[in-house]
Amino acid sequence: MKAYHSITRRVAVGYLVIVFFSTLAIGYALTRLHDHTRHTQQLVETQFHAFTLLRDIRQNLLAQENLEKQLLILEDTQLLDLVERRWDDFDLILAKSKRATLPDHFSTLPRTLANYRKNGKILLQAFMDKDWQQARKYSKAATLQRNQLLDRLSKIRNIHQIAVDHDLHSLSEQSNQAFTVTVLLAFAGLLLSAPVALTVILGIHRSVKALQDGTRDIAQGNFNSKLGIRSKDEFGQLALDFSSMARKLRELEQLHLDANPLTRLPGNLAIDRELERRIQDQEAFAHLYIDLDNFKAYGDRYGYKAGSDVIHDVGTMLKNVVKDHGTENDLVGHIGGDDYVVLTTPAKAETIAQALIKDFENYVPSLYNEEDRKAGYYMGTDRYGVQRSFPLLTMSIAVILSENMESPSVLAISDDCAKMKDHLKRLKGSNYLIDRRKHL
Repeated sequence: MKAYHSITRRVAVGYLVIVFFSTLAIGYALTRLHDHTRHTQQLVETQFHAFTLLRDIRQNLLAQENLEKQLLILEDTQLLDLVERRWDDFDLILAKSKRATLPDHFSTLPRTLANYRKNGKILLQAFMDKDWQQARKYSKAATLQRNQLLDRLSKIRNIHQIAVDHDLHSLSEQSNQAFTVTVLLAFAGLLLSAPVALTVILGIHRSVKALQDGTRDIAQGNFNSKLGIRSKDEFGQLALDFSSMARKLRELEQLHLDANPLTRLPGNLAIDRELERRIQDQEAFAHLYIDLDNFKAYGDRYGYKAGSDVIHDVGTMLKNVVKDHGTENDLVGHIGGDDYVVLTTPAKAETIAQALIKDFENYVPSLYNEEDRKAGYYMGTDRYGVQRSFPLLTMSIAVILSENMESPSVLAISDDCAKMKDHLKRLKGSNYLIDRRKHL
């Protein structure tokens, strides 16, 4: 057991060294990133918000001044509505300045704005009363106060710009420092783990070479390749698993050769294996035997290529129907010719049979020329050389439920399907039959 864990231990040591320093680097980086994010958020919520506030105040003041001048010159009462709107906007800005978190150099701004608003109410009232003489008097005082406020805003903006530049510079320095420390910690982990990694690489080189040779043999079709690994470490276990994989590949190759070339569906070998497995595991299942009626006559009339296309299309149809109505563990197989098998659960059997017949009935008309399709039959020679009429292709599905059989077996299921198929072929059209009898 000690030898088995030797490579694992060496790899683990190197890994833990990297993990330790990587954790330090990541922890430090995340801490600095958190601080950086917090400072950035503060810039956005406080500093940049303050810039927006200053801009809004300045624009509102200039708009007020422009409208007041027009109103005093034109004495047009229609401009009163615009003036009121500008003052309403100013009230919103004033309320925002009181709620917002602002830098220290903004501390007196809300009070200054409030005083300006108080005097502005007097001017606005004069406008509302259309007392133009008083309005001109109050406008001069308002203009003086507005200019003082604009000057103050400019000074606050300059101070604020310096503060923001300082904060941005500090953030940049902190980011550079965090990056440098993180890189140093990461490199330290890599450098300390390098000797361990080199030892492991040299130790496993021979085993990897043997596995490569084995892989090359399997790729060339030699599934009996012998790996020259006799150690009891992880690579020894891997060699055993590799041999097991080779055996599985050999089995898969056999199943591939067993698959039908037209439909690429599993053949008799895969079907019998799956049947035996379900029987051995006492797993309840439904066995659907699907057969196409009058297929030979169709091939004689329309040719080998048309018959092959039908075989292929029906195989595709089976896969699609089982995918839509069956379970993920269902098996769709192709015995050969126009005979197919579906293994599913008893609960899904009838639904699959109904869907198959429905899709097949929709598909059949496209196989015939207009004359045969309209007539519903065509003349042909049967296996005895006798001329007779043949109906269009139909589908017969015999369904066997394992739960109705006391001792289910591949042979018993095959015999029952043959009997049910003979009965179904004597019926008109496409049909399915579920054997619900209890077999002793």
